[in-house]
Amino acid sequence: MQRNDFGRLDDGRSVDRFVLGGDALQVAVLAYGGIIQSALVPDRDGQVADVVLGFDDLSGYLGPHPYFGATVGRYANRIAGGRFALDDTDYQLPVNDGPNCLHGGTVGFDKHLWSVQESTAAESVALRHVSPDGDMGFPGQLTTTVSFTVTGSDLRIDYEATTDHPTVVNLTNHSYVNLAGATSGSVDDHEVRLLARSFTPVDEVQIPTGQVVDVTGTPMDFGSFRSIGAARRDGADDEEVRRAAGGFDHNWVIDDSHGDGERLAAQVREPTTGRTLEVWTDQPGVQFYTGNLLDGTVVGKGGHAYRKGDAFCLETQHFPDSPNQPSFPSTVLRPGETYRTRTVFRFGH
Repeated sequence: MQRNDFGRLDDGRSVDRFVLGGDALQVAVLAYGGIIQSALVPDRDGQVADVVLGFDDLSGYLGPHPYFGATVGRYANRIAGGRFALDDTDYQLPVNDGPNCLHGGTVGFDKHLWSVQESTAAESVALRHVSPDGDMGFPGQLTTTVSFTVTGSDLRIDYEATTDHPTVVNLTNHSYVNLAGATSGSVDDHEVRLLARSFTPVDEVQIPTGQVVDVTGTPMDFGSFRSIGAARRDGADDEEVRRAAGGFDHNWVIDDSHGDGERLAAQVREPTTGRTLEVWTDQPGVQFYTGNLLDGTVVGKGGHAYRKGDAFCLETQHFPDSPNQPSFPSTVLRPGETYRTRTVFRFGH
């Protein structure tokens, strides 16, 4: 592991950048936001490219951007109206996505400098963040550790959290991936398969209706490999696709989601370079997002302006709005319990 200085915050604190891995996969992680800043992956001819969107320097991450590479929490995805009740107490969170709370509120985990913990693995770094009681309206002091480990062509992310008061928690990583390279443009030719026979449909403001619906024969069916571009076109007149700004931004229910250990949730392949990605997780859901809101206003690596459809995200998670959906898997964490989850991003060619 290499450790270097990536810049300083306005208050003078330095931000460390950790470079993990070797020839098969090299990942850079920032202490700020628990951000995956780069992922260098060879293609079938041995040509290496950075496959995650983001910025070349710290200033980009300190400005407005759509969670590039970030560890998001305390609650990833949306909570309706920024409100939920727990143990007969009502809680109000910031509203930062239309009428809803998104990714933990206006100052989520992605906007904090995490502390660095000791790690026993050579190609691993562990980051810690303590979110105080009442932070963004959430109850309880939540102590979170996220560990990033590179082994061969695998990036493993391990999450742990404990609380001193009943709360809700849902953590994920929000990397934007383009297997052809971070500055190569549209991912429409990427072919995607989701190991999910159902999904959670949403209303006009992207909040789940509470239903779990079979995807068979619908535009949401990625049971076999489909290109993102063809899937967009097939779903052009579909209500779900329309609500997601002409693409996909939905939670799929991973097959055998109640089984133990990690299960294969998604596969992606890019035909030009031959690069592939598998996502393995023990979480019940995965949010597949196709960069629908990228509009060219954010200029990232190499001076490239990121536009609609320039990347995809596969955010492993519990379901959106679970605190308000009693039929969904619970996201409640109580004192004495430990939240633990693991996701593996396996690259290939």
